[in-house]
Amino acid sequence: MHTSSHTVLYDPTGLIEADLPLDREPYESLVEAVLAWTGEDTLAVRDYEQIALQLTGHARAVASDVRRRADQLPENSGPRVLADVVLREAEGRLSATIEGTVQCVQNRACLVRALYERLGRLEAEPAPERVAPEGGWTGVCRGALGRGPQV
Repeated sequence: MHTSSHTVLYDPTGLIEADLPLDREPYESLVEAVLAWTGEDTLAVRDYEQIALQLTGHARAVASDVRRRADQLPENSGPRVLADVVLREAEGRLSATIEGTVQCVQNRACLVRALYERLGRLEAEPAPERVAPEGGWTGVCRGALGRGPQV
């Protein structure tokens, strides 16, 4: 007797996922909360790991959206080149081992924030030739994906 109501879909190109909108609001709230931590917040290591896992999964989903948007632009356009840089950095950060620390969780939060910023700029891009000026990060997140000021 087979009682499962789940269907496994094979979607190697991500077409099904592309039509599903991201649930931004709860993750943006989580990112804000995590970045507001001052070091006095004490959670269990497992809690930090769980939050980092949530942010990691969402970062991967946002990165997929950034990739889809960037792939629609001409190969040498400024916005696409910037998206490629952010995506390379994101992949490197996402491949790092999750640790049960405030710093690890805040790094993942900075990553989600940077990916949403890039996605927003790609969505607002009216013409492939236009390059939007880059803004700086303040607070916990500085520079490219929160690694400090860029030179």
